[in-house]
Amino acid sequence: MNDEASNPNRYAVVGNPVSHSLSPQIHQAFAKQAQIDLSYETIELPEAGFANGVENLQLEHFKGLNVTVPFKQQAWLLCDRKSPRANDSGAVNTLIFLPDGNIAGDNTDGVGLTRDLVNNHRTLIKRRKVLVLGAGGAVRGVLPSLLALSPENLTVANRTLEKAEQLAKDFHDIGDINTFAYEELGREKFDLIINGTSAGLTQEVPPVPDTVLGVNSICYDMMYNTIQNTAFVEWALNRGASRSIDGLGMLVEQAAESFFIWHGMRVDTAEVIAMLRGEN
Repeated sequence: MNDEASNPNRYAVVGNPVSHSLSPQIHQAFAKQAQIDLSYETIELPEAGFANGVENLQLEHFKGLNVTVPFKQQAWLLCDRKSPRANDSGAVNTLIFLPDGNIAGDNTDGVGLTRDLVNNHRTLIKRRKVLVLGAGGAVRGVLPSLLALSPENLTVANRTLEKAEQLAKDFHDIGDINTFAYEELGREKFDLIINGTSAGLTQEVPPVPDTVLGVNSICYDMMYNTIQNTAFVEWALNRGASRSIDGLGMLVEQAAESFFIWHGMRVDTAEVIAMLRGEN
């Protein structure tokens, strides 16, 4: 039996694909800070076999899982108990295997994004005009946390307008969301523009008109790259954004919240972000 399988404090991130994930490094760094022993693995599950895969990991005595694309909405459906923020977002990225055999679910993406923006980058959201690009699971997970910070208005733009409109309907009880197709975005400028699309996987940028950028606009890409700028970060810098930030901090902050859910301990995220960027 290998060391990971013999460790009773066993966790993993599941997705498809998932081999690129930095989550093992992040959680091992947290564990070192907290002085606890844990194993944390990357496990790729087949797209059609998520529920069976999770059940098998539960039987193998894993304590919890992080869930990444494309399984966050399937994870929500699988849970016996859901946190309020999981219910609000309709997506789950953190699973907790309970002693009674039930599965609890939470979503830490939204708090990860807002903590990175507000705490790490001192970005104001209250009474600001916010534009979110994309209407998939990644965006669904962060909208409740953004709305909770009381922006002046929040707009979701997507290639397919109907998907954006469905999000607005789904979140109507939490707050009002304006919706546009990309080509409908006119000359209104936004204080904060968040890219929640997967376009960066192919080094592309959503077809957003330059007119959405003002001289003080801040751009944020929920994707990250520790070696070079993401395509969206580069796009924003080339068009005069006052700041352009990638999502590495969000990744670490949402992981820290998952770590707290599992272990009840808060950790120093700045130290881990610096480590991943090669700054220490």
